[in-house]
Amino acid sequence: MLTIAVFPNTNKPEAPEVLQRILSFYADKDVRVIMPVEEARFFQHAGYGVTDIENVPTDIALSIGGDGTLLGVCRRYSHHAVPVCGVNIGTLGFMADIELHELETKLQKLLDGDFHIEHRLLLAGSVRSGGKERFLGHAINDIVVKGGVARMLHLGLTINESHLLDCKADGIIISSPTGSTAYSLSAGGPIVNPNVRALIVTPICAHTFNIRPLIIQEDDTVHVAIASIPQDTIITFDGQVCYRLLPGDEVIVKKSEAQAEIIKFEDKDYYQILRTKLWRQGGEQ
Repeated sequence: MLTIAVFPNTNKPEAPEVLQRILSFYADKDVRVIMPVEEARFFQHAGYGVTDIENVPTDIALSIGGDGTLLGVCRRYSHHAVPVCGVNIGTLGFMADIELHELETKLQKLLDGDFHIEHRLLLAGSVRSGGKERFLGHAINDIVVKGGVARMLHLGLTINESHLLDCKADGIIISSPTGSTAYSLSAGGPIVNPNVRALIVTPICAHTFNIRPLIIQEDDTVHVAIASIPQDTIITFDGQVCYRLLPGDEVIVKKSEAQAEIIKFEDKDYYQILRTKLWRQGGEQ
């Protein structure tokens, strides 16, 4: 029996209908569908709810929402090798690989094992404060250090043991290749194929010409020293989880020992997705 964990976004108005289509499709098949308890109750399917779902043996995790929903599920399974597939009911759906018009077809492919798994680099973020280092969490897209509204930060950037420079900037983004088409791209960073093993360091509105986006080795460690900062300076993980930073803190970002596993189908490739979902959003349809 195949166990599929379903994570619907409770804020999406289309989610109840999509969830029902999934439950109906697998109802007469050798599949056990489970859901987090809170979401199961919210959508009035309490019988599918399980506690501590991340530690329940699972073959596939299915997110219902946009890319943000999929990112959250990937982080939930960062310590478990569970492949994640996204059903797109978001705005762009760059990572979610199933569109609504093909839902049942792709659900059957999941059942048949007709897919492949891409192993995506995860970022691990820590902070050294008062001489003690504390692990904060994982990110699949990016870890961002950012100041408050219209306030610049005084940052020191070091890679491994080499101090590169001190600068003023609105913040700095350390991105995985998967996240190169997210916040880093908006800040002027490069598009990097997610199968390239690298990290991307992108400044946010740096007040200097001496720093540009950097593509570095995946095994490099990025150190961001916080010299003086406004009180509302934070570090964010995929834009969804955040922690407050203090003057003198040092943020440390490196490749995680864990990986994210993303399900992909053969009828779509990365460059096709770039063309249809990113480059044609504001152009020719």
